[in-house]
Amino acid sequence: MPVRTSVSSQGNRGKGIGLGLAVGSAIAFGGSGVAAKPLIEAGLDPLHVVWLRVTGAALVMLPLAVRHRALLHRRPALLAGFGLLGVAGVQAFYFASISRMPVAVALLLEYLAPALVLGWVRFVQRRPVTRAAAFGVVLAVGGLACVVEVWSGLRFDALGLLLALAAACCQVGYFVLSDQGSDSGDDVPDPLGVIAYGLLVGALVLTAVARPWNLDRSVLRHTAGMNGTEVPAWLLLAWIVLIATVVAYVTGVVSVRRLSPPVAGVVACLEAVVATVLAWILLGEHLSLPQIAGGAVVLLGAFIAQSSTPAKGSPEPVAGGTPERELPVPSTAA
Repeated sequence: MPVRTSVSSQGNRGKGIGLGLAVGSAIAFGGSGVAAKPLIEAGLDPLHVVWLRVTGAALVMLPLAVRHRALLHRRPALLAGFGLLGVAGVQAFYFASISRMPVAVALLLEYLAPALVLGWVRFVQRRPVTRAAAFGVVLAVGGLACVVEVWSGLRFDALGLLLALAAACCQVGYFVLSDQGSDSGDDVPDPLGVIAYGLLVGALVLTAVARPWNLDRSVLRHTAGMNGTEVPAWLLLAWIVLIATVVAYVTGVVSVRRLSPPVAGVVACLEAVVATVLAWILLGEHLSLPQIAGGAVVLLGAFIAQSSTPAKGSPEPVAGGTPERELPVPSTAA
């Protein structure tokens, strides 16, 4: 007698894949700082590193942009919003904020985005959220405060605070726009096309901001120091473009489609943990006991939010993913 595979088990499988992609995206994004810091210390302006990152990724994704050129007519607002907020906005506002306040504080404020995503769901979409999801966000943000050691060198700068909060709001836009159209059936925009055009828009915006014609190209022909080890600068740049941008954005957007903005936003907090651990291993920036404990709390918060996901269409409060929307096909025999 054939065994029927239930929609619920398929949904759990899709949910697990989505969680794995979200974690992979966080790891890829987390490695960007470790690769970028040696380039900045070697003489590149931070905004020039951002421009090289986004423009290089846009060129890699250009064939996909041509393939999905119909999106220009179908979803122009989505493409413009993703490029302005999810690509250019997050990075430009973050780099501007760290010029006026400690990096740890700016990073913590940027990663208030998961809490802001839940606020979007609750107050803009007017959908209830579970207490477990809210508690998971509180845990994740609290653990993040320990990871970045926000109590060290805290300085208040009004403009810097506003810039960091703007980066957090842009990151909310990234998660919300990544989920845009996921319930549109056959008309759902292809995530790879959205990313490709988002990177192109971001590259154009950052060109005006970073003024790359002043870029010191000689830095890329030499090596950069990484904790006493000399690494070719072009290799670091290739890592930033291919892994920390192309792979990171692709896995991130696809994970949002399988989970939801709130859950993916919480899992994205792992980026700070990954960045701190990689800095410990590759740059010799050692972790303190509060940072280790904070990393564990971030993981716990992400798990709580992820495990409190009701099914789509359920009368229960919304906490996160709705994997059933990815499974329109009927049950199949195993």
